[in-house]
Amino acid sequence: MSGSWTDGILLKIANIIVYFLFLGSNIYTVATPHDIYFTGRETYITPAPWAFLIWSLIHLLLFGTIIYQFTASGKKVIIEGISWRFPLLGLLNAIYVHLWASQHYILAFVFALFVSSAVTHIYYVVKKFHAPANVGDEVLVHLPFSLYHGWTTVLVFITAFEAFGVNAFSQPAGVWTKVCVFLALFFLESTAATYAFSSPEGDLPASLAITWSLFAIFAHQSVYRSGFIHWSALVFAVLSTVWVFLGTFGMYKRFRVGVIILDEERAPLVGSEN
Repeated sequence: MSGSWTDGILLKIANIIVYFLFLGSNIYTVATPHDIYFTGRETYITPAPWAFLIWSLIHLLLFGTIIYQFTASGKKVIIEGISWRFPLLGLLNAIYVHLWASQHYILAFVFALFVSSAVTHIYYVVKKFHAPANVGDEVLVHLPFSLYHGWTTVLVFITAFEAFGVNAFSQPAGVWTKVCVFLALFFLESTAATYAFSSPEGDLPASLAITWSLFAIFAHQSVYRSGFIHWSALVFAVLSTVWVFLGTFGMYKRFRVGVIILDEERAPLVGSEN
């Protein structure tokens, strides 16, 4: 019995409300007169403003998610699996964006950790207990939360440097700043590699989210500001791209092998008949 679309209706309504709250918080950062992407605190890990365009893709996919929850397949993974974690995530993310846009960076960093924790929990539930059973599961559940998970990893570092790092407009990059930025870039690149090879099929969307961000950091951190940080970002961005391509190639080979094996299993047994 597939059940009615009204099953779990309270949670479905909550998901819709929180989604639009979350969407509205990000629209505010664009519509505000302060233009936060150009006037916020500048650090030595600040990416180019176009890095934040990934929010648009995440919002578009999550819009599909809240529609998909009304289907039988969507209800199983979103309502029964993710459950109230999604409204919690949307609420935390809206608070984080508001704090970040209003330049309360220490509080924003705290909520960035909360957001990362909430996304990680959803990511674990989806990957561990809800393997994609169809295209809807893959595109409207696994894909958005993979991108979300990779992107929030980047946001934690961006917000941490905004909260505790030096202002790149007024202070040159000292030794400790360069070391901290290098370690942050190294961690992000390593995380991208981990995503790409974390499972037989890998998690390329999460890896791509980090790779995109590393190139944005490289593009924004001018060589005239700090050549070390500029070129380090490029090196780690290129390495991250290599892991993405290797992961893609490995996934393609495994897919081809799987298809060949499946075709062989389906091939008719040839026997002699007299």
